[in-house]
Amino acid sequence: MRTLYICRHAKSSWADPGQDDFDRPLNERGLLDAPRMAKIFRERGEPVDLIVTSPAVRALTTARFFAKELRSESALVQEPRLYHASTATINAIVNGLPSNAPRVMLFGHNPGFTEVLEHFTSEYVDNVPTCGLARIDFTLNEWELAGRDLGTLVWFDYPKR
Repeated sequence: MRTLYICRHAKSSWADPGQDDFDRPLNERGLLDAPRMAKIFRERGEPVDLIVTSPAVRALTTARFFAKELRSESALVQEPRLYHASTATINAIVNGLPSNAPRVMLFGHNPGFTEVLEHFTSEYVDNVPTCGLARIDFTLNEWELAGRDLGTLVWFDYPKR
């Protein structure tokens, strides 16, 4: 059994129109939603072995809130390919996850995260909103076998406004 959590970064700031997209920080709402969603996730009591995040500031900051809440700062790694990754790239990243980490949380961006949710589960989700989080279970023994329609969407949660 493999469990994949995908989390889109929390709401980011557009206050500086000249700022590079990669460097955009979380805005006020994002700074409220990320720790709140991290706490809600911790309260579910679902363990995570590895946290993999896009290195973009907004995704990395969101991932750090979760890592801190889960007391898993040492389990956080940055994966540059997650920055605006396509479905194929996300699938390749998942296929390369270490076998000794059966429960992994990914942090990244749309449209890739919305598309990969449908790719893995065949469940239509119109949009993974900012700080949206989904759990996908695979009845597989190795990550390298994960692919289209092989996962089951267990739950999908997001900040409600």
